[in-house]
Amino acid sequence: MSLLKSEAIKAVSSLWLATLVGAGLAFFTQAILARLLLPEAYGVFSSSLSLVMLFVPLAGFGVAQFWLKTFGQEGWAARRWLKGSLNFIVYSTGLVFCGLITWALLGPHDLLTSYVLSLLAFHVLAQVILELVSSRLQLEEKYQALAIWQLFPHLFRFLLVAILGLFLSYDLDVVLGSLMYSLVALVMMPIGYYMLKPMFTNDFGLVGHDRNIKGGNDIQKSWKAVFALSWPFGLAAFAHLIYYQSDIVLLKYLDSDTSAGIYNIAFLVISAVYLLPGVIYQKYFLPKIHRWSIQEPARVKSVFEQGNIAMLLLGLLFMLGIWIAADWGITLLFGKSYTEAAYVLKALSFSVPFMFVAFSAGAVLVTQNHIKLKVKIMLLVALLNVVLNLILIPKYGMIGAASATILSNALLATLYFFTAKRLVIQK
Repeated sequence: MSLLKSEAIKAVSSLWLATLVGAGLAFFTQAILARLLLPEAYGVFSSSLSLVMLFVPLAGFGVAQFWLKTFGQEGWAARRWLKGSLNFIVYSTGLVFCGLITWALLGPHDLLTSYVLSLLAFHVLAQVILELVSSRLQLEEKYQALAIWQLFPHLFRFLLVAILGLFLSYDLDVVLGSLMYSLVALVMMPIGYYMLKPMFTNDFGLVGHDRNIKGGNDIQKSWKAVFALSWPFGLAAFAHLIYYQSDIVLLKYLDSDTSAGIYNIAFLVISAVYLLPGVIYQKYFLPKIHRWSIQEPARVKSVFEQGNIAMLLLGLLFMLGIWIAADWGITLLFGKSYTEAAYVLKALSFSVPFMFVAFSAGAVLVTQNHIKLKVKIMLLVALLNVVLNLILIPKYGMIGAASATILSNALLATLYFFTAKRLVIQK
């Protein structure tokens, strides 16, 4: 079996293209903000957004990923989890939102940071809706609709910030920029409700399962039952963001807003690079892997073996490209105020091959009961990352944060690979 057949290539290509365009719009949205704001003000915005993103996984706490697993394994019988899921999403999202507002008002911040954090807290709502609707579209294998849905918030934010930048020019304020992110979240709420409603009315097209074949039972599950099974996915996402994005937050509190802003420029580029493996494994293969783990285990092994080789080669290619383009690319896109980001970007490029392999090897660890072991690995790496940042940032600043990221990603890829090979592939 080839890793990607023609229909799969078409689906992945459309997803990747839309994701690439979306990431490009997100990239240029922040590029506009970076160009029109001083590095210190941009550092307030980027570190505040990173802090908010760290807590997004706690809102819903893995329900979107849990849907992919339970519908993949139970088929239509998994509808019994939907009502409890909705209740749990409301409770957890409300708690996270209130917690962020409280931290914004009572934390060790100046008035500007408090305003920015309070406004960006609404971004949590947008991300929760985005993930839930994306799970529905993945289960229906409506990849073009999924691509458009994931592109929408990036396009909306870009247009709002671009219009502000055009009319306000150098008078653009970081608070006003943050307000645009909040506005997008408020618009996405009713749209998300409309798109999720068919799941609760038995009017969505679940792929790979016969509607007439029922399994399990029809007893509705409570939000506590949902939490008992979804928390590993939520904790995994939280741990991922700790070792993936906490550097920016810690740079703000341990170094300065300016270093956080400069480092975030390099982080934006690296995040764009990770789109390709993310689309392949998290958007296209993930619901299929859940289904194949029950129905066709041999296909999971094929995805693992072929994917690791392909991702390693692609990772090395992207690393080389970053080294070639970093200096002139950063200056061209963000201006001379952020030239230091090129040096940070070159350092972070060493983590690219590790993360590409981690996407591939880690994908098979979400199946059946292996997710809890994956969470333990991620928590270990997250803890290592935080400890390394606490040690290295006060002494080495941005390069210390980059070094912590490289070491963490190397450990993550290694643990994923050998754990998956021992527990999933060779059994």
